[in-house]
Amino acid sequence: MIKKVVMGTHLPAKMWLDDVEDSCLAQIINLASLPFAFKHIAIMPDAHAGKGMPIGGVLATKGVVVPNAVGVDIGCGMCSVKTNLKASDLKRCDLTGVMSYIRKTIPLGFDHQLKAVDESRLPADIDLDTLPFLKDKKGAMLKEIGTLGGGNHFIEIQRDTATDDVWAMIHSGSRHVGLTVANHYNKLAEYWCERWFADTLPGLAFLPIETEVGKDYMREMDFCVALAFANRKAMMERVMEGFREVRPGVEFEPMINIAHNYAAWENHFGQNVIVHRKGATRARAGEIGIIPGSMGTKSYIVEGLGNPESFMSCSHGAGRRMSRSEAFRTLSLKQECAAMDAKGIIHGMRKNGLDEAPSAYKDIDQVIALESDLVRPIVELAPLAVVKGD
Repeated sequence: MIKKVVMGTHLPAKMWLDDVEDSCLAQIINLASLPFAFKHIAIMPDAHAGKGMPIGGVLATKGVVVPNAVGVDIGCGMCSVKTNLKASDLKRCDLTGVMSYIRKTIPLGFDHQLKAVDESRLPADIDLDTLPFLKDKKGAMLKEIGTLGGGNHFIEIQRDTATDDVWAMIHSGSRHVGLTVANHYNKLAEYWCERWFADTLPGLAFLPIETEVGKDYMREMDFCVALAFANRKAMMERVMEGFREVRPGVEFEPMINIAHNYAAWENHFGQNVIVHRKGATRARAGEIGIIPGSMGTKSYIVEGLGNPESFMSCSHGAGRRMSRSEAFRTLSLKQECAAMDAKGIIHGMRKNGLDEAPSAYKDIDQVIALESDLVRPIVELAPLAVVKGD
């Protein structure tokens, strides 16, 4: 339920959370002050400060697109697959075998593919040669498809707490290619806003959607969303191979895939607007989504309720409760590892991954409770083993 409403100079911001950090609140007020913002700003329960716009924010606009309201990891999202295995039938060596296969076949962190993947892996719906910035990045794309990246990206083996079914889940995006697109168009937005003498707020430079550069951004962003999906799909294929190595007869249900960093034309409150979701997931009525927790806590498969007040959106995860620097400064690696070890989670967390420790994140169950009018949890997943890209 909406817990708080704040006012900018233009529109209200409706928030599905009780407490918000000062830096995040300042960004929310900025969004609510944008002259091209539509109806209201929606802030999800996992919100925290980002670059220009909070992560966990939803911004609908009339006539413009805001690159920083999508973010730098364009198309970042989740995919999940249910297997026919039961967790109680898996031995620890089975899980470590799958994890070992993942580490051997999927480059992690800053690592790329040593050999370019086949061009058939590239998105086919948009002609790459028509994209002014991305058309020269094919080589980089072909070495980044099937790679995890670092930060909060992960591959996790999980069990359904109700049925004991085993699932696989991946969180990743469009890698460095998406980052370069985001930075390129944000710089163009800053340049043109200055040339147009347009008033802008920190980190919120915009591109009119009817300009050539605005249309280029939307097309290149759409390509990156598709590229991020291709990346997750390639990794999930490796995860499936890892399961087949230890359980040759394993079967898999169709993959669930969602993105949580993108902008799209949608109709809300009777008008066509550009909805920016930065760390937020679309949640139309009946739509299946994924809301992960931290590496030591539960994740959820959810069903959207189509709430118009959130622009039919929900959270994209647990959300950070402390910055990366604060996590490194205050958390104990020994304590964080002990807490996961006590749950039997295979994790391999190291000092340089302390910023992704469970204690750095909000309580996922509280986040889910705060958005009970946005989604309905249908599967609760507990972690068995996790691979991070530190």
